[in-house]
Amino acid sequence: MLKHLLVCIGVYRYTGDTIPVTLTNFCPPIMSLTAVTTSMHENSVVAEPQLVQVESNARTYARKFPAQFQKGEGLMLYDVEGTLDMFTPRFLLTLPLGHNHPILRQAILDYVESGLPQQCLDLATTAKAEFVTELWHWLPEKLRPDAKIQFTSPAGTDAVEAAMKLVRIATGRSTIIAFDGGYHGHTVGSLAAMGNIDTKSQLKTGVLGDIAFFPYPHPDYSPFGLESADQTAQVSAKYLESRLADPDSGITKPAGIIVECIQGEGGVVPAPREWLKALRKIATKFDIPLIFDEVQSGFARTGTGFAFEYAEGVVPDVIVMSKAVGGGMPLACVVYHKRLDIWQPGSHAGTFRGNQIALFTGSQVLRYMRINNLAAHAADVGELFKARFLGYAEENRVRDRVLSVRGRGLMMGIQLVSPDGSRKEDGDLALRVQRTLFDKHRFIIERGGRFGSVLRVLPPLTITREEIVRCAETLVKGITESL
Repeated sequence: MLKHLLVCIGVYRYTGDTIPVTLTNFCPPIMSLTAVTTSMHENSVVAEPQLVQVESNARTYARKFPAQFQKGEGLMLYDVEGTLDMFTPRFLLTLPLGHNHPILRQAILDYVESGLPQQCLDLATTAKAEFVTELWHWLPEKLRPDAKIQFTSPAGTDAVEAAMKLVRIATGRSTIIAFDGGYHGHTVGSLAAMGNIDTKSQLKTGVLGDIAFFPYPHPDYSPFGLESADQTAQVSAKYLESRLADPDSGITKPAGIIVECIQGEGGVVPAPREWLKALRKIATKFDIPLIFDEVQSGFARTGTGFAFEYAEGVVPDVIVMSKAVGGGMPLACVVYHKRLDIWQPGSHAGTFRGNQIALFTGSQVLRYMRINNLAAHAADVGELFKARFLGYAEENRVRDRVLSVRGRGLMMGIQLVSPDGSRKEDGDLALRVQRTLFDKHRFIIERGGRFGSVLRVLPPLTITREEIVRCAETLVKGITESL
């Protein structure tokens, strides 16, 4: 029987006799962390490969931020050397209350100690009933009486796959309308609906499904060349409607329309309110199910329960949910109108659908967020960030490199541009800022948008006013020091 020394994010745990541990070439930690395996029957110690040698070439964050983290608290992380890092990347969307919030920690402990089942496929359980009851509080009133839910494997991309499968089965059609700049995940079906071409370039075109792309209504990215946001929204909606009505457009009647009400990976680009209303009317007119992907934007992140609530009265036919829905544990699901519920038992399945611990943490955290109105807090603190950031940028004479601070609530993006007045995206500057922030300030931030020119600010919903001001100050320092 082998005894293993387990190395887990810098914390060592083992059973049996004490085993000496040696960490060699400990710089950076993630490239040199060594685990040791020993046998009771052998006098040999075998060093396992370094992480950098065994992890996939597809890894991303470990390349950009070479550190080994061992502790998290709120929006802060500590590496194995005890260095404090301020962390605002995308995975905090899965931790709406931040790292190790007491509500989440207690929910996990309570469930594990309760003796309740930990995995049950899609069987009915107490945890599931409690979760669904809480989730229904978040749904639009118009949808609640007619809503159905399908739990999927615990990733947003599988929930997107389920949503597209649902509408294709319900309508008997195949085409899905998606939008430029959109992001819906990395499994093959959802990848097909992604706007970014580079990410899809390794796959043959034939495997990417039946997707028709249309312009997303933002003046900086629209092909119509209009400076007015309102005009861009109107023309974009009219263009979509006219193409659907044209029998010679080359587009077969779609099975569904999928859209992010605020594009995340595409650069934190909010859809105009009137465009969302027009989209709802168009979908109804042509009898096309409307899918809102709320994986990144859902559950108080944008200052409302869901991002689509910004467009008052707009209710989708399908809502895709993940990340925050589990309160910090892996969970994903699709909520949809019952008229679409004609797929057969087993049409979408997965061993980890309805993860019981995640159902429990989700219900506890979502209830906490709702009762404490974290949506209003996100809206308030988000506006404070925008004001302070733009003010500091002006004071430090870098305002000309910032085209805009986009987004709503605590889903924000800083668009960096060239200084010549051309409004041209400056991905090189954004990359330098990202590196400067990490190297000099221990501040980790993601990039997105065209050419990676947008700095994405996605802190936990519990961030304080003091912390958000510090974020703004640090980001401006990063820009100033990168010029």
